[in-house]
Amino acid sequence: MTRQAAKNNIPMRRCIGCMNSFPKNELIRVIRTPDGNVELDLTGRKNGRGAYLCKNIACLEKAMKNRGLERSFGMKVDPLVFESLKEELINDK
Repeated sequence: MTRQAAKNNIPMRRCIGCMNSFPKNELIRVIRTPDGNVELDLTGRKNGRGAYLCKNIACLEKAMKNRGLERSFGMKVDPLVFESLKEELINDK
């Protein structure tokens, strides 16, 4: 691989709500921390297991309905976590 090809490689991630792939920098990362908490990672650098969502409420609601976060993290996610994620998405805009 040449240096030119390495520069142009854009990492793609799949939204757990709409299941479409987007460049990583267009999505919001949600993490399960090592101690089991679920939170938004706006920096994209926090330690923990990550899942990605589009920056809209509709994808979060789809992820709640299809249990995308629960499948990604392998654990039951408290409904209060979804409410706090929704508030943070609203406040982030």
